Amino acid sequence: MKKSPITPTSLIQDVVQILKLARQKAYSAVNSEMVIAYWQMGRRIVQEELQGEQRAAYGESILKTLSIALTAELGSGFSYANLRNFRQFYLTYPDEAICYTVCSKLSWSHNRTIMRVENPEARDYYLKECACQAWSVRTLERHINSFYYQRLLSSKNKSDTTNGNEDVDNLPTKDFIKDPYVFEFLNIPEPVSVLEQDIEKALIGNLQQFLLELGKGFSFVGRQFRISTETSHFYIDLVFYNYILKCFVLFDLKTGKLMHQDTGQMDMYIRMFDDLKKQDDDNPTIGIILCTEKDETVVKYSILNDSKQLFATKYMLYLPTEQELIAEIEREKKLIEAQLNENNG
Repeated sequence: MKKSPITPTSLIQDVVQILKLARQKAYSAVNSEMVIAYWQMGRRIVQEELQGEQRAAYGESILKTLSIALTAELGSGFSYANLRNFRQFYLTYPDEAICYTVCSKLSWSHNRTIMRVENPEARDYYLKECACQAWSVRTLERHINSFYYQRLLSSKNKSDTTNGNEDVDNLPTKDFIKDPYVFEFLNIPEPVSVLEQDIEKALIGNLQQFLLELGKGFSFVGRQFRISTETSHFYIDLVFYNYILKCFVLFDLKTGKLMHQDTGQMDMYIRMFDDLKKQDDDNPTIGIILCTEKDETVVKYSILNDSKQLFATKYMLYLPTEQELIAEIEREKKLIEAQLNENNG
């Protein structure tokens, strides 16, 4: 049998280097255009506000209206919180030259973090040093939270400026292509398979089908549904809209014991949906926590205090009871376990 020729090491190295450089150029191009576009959008929003009434409520109204229109026209990425970020980005750096020469060299996540630094001198330092030293977002946040700039001034030790790049990644393409903002900017669906474990995925999938088959007004919205604040991203396992109750219904799956913080987290999701997603004529959002311990399944409805009366009088007419959900999850757990045992047997 004829052996395949050995590929020269130099050829492998050259091809790898070509690809790395191409990826770096692609990263830089997309990143630069994204940052500049957000700055330009912020400038246009401010221009519109200056032409209108000088009231804070007027500015908020513009952002809410624009958010609804852009989301309908272009898809995700134009929440009220994001548009506020665009506006703040322009107000922080009204000089176009700074945006094009410095800000565009950093990712949007870097810029969002730096523009929240109140001290202008510190903000300018982090902006330039981050671009020069190629700090990761994690390193940048650590320096800001530890008052790196203030400590540098007090020590007068200028040599410290080159010691902040412990997490430097000169080709941060892996982190970049996972960034939710990049998916939004390019209008590419965000992958969800990497966020779910096989058993959890199966349980959620079966629960989704179970709710749709109830025939009580459930309309599917999304799995691993992302909702974002100005600084953070959160993923909710399953989101429905019930068109009879006119409200969002959120499901969060936990594989361990129900903890106090699980309820607190769901309450936070509910408040975020009420603030960011709920329309004026919608009823308050409700949440359902599913805890699938090995020996016991627990289901808990999470309702904010001012919605409890509505929940008792109307919601439960169309929602499955905790016992019904427990029975369905237990049934599916047994089927999944049986299938796993069969595959391993």
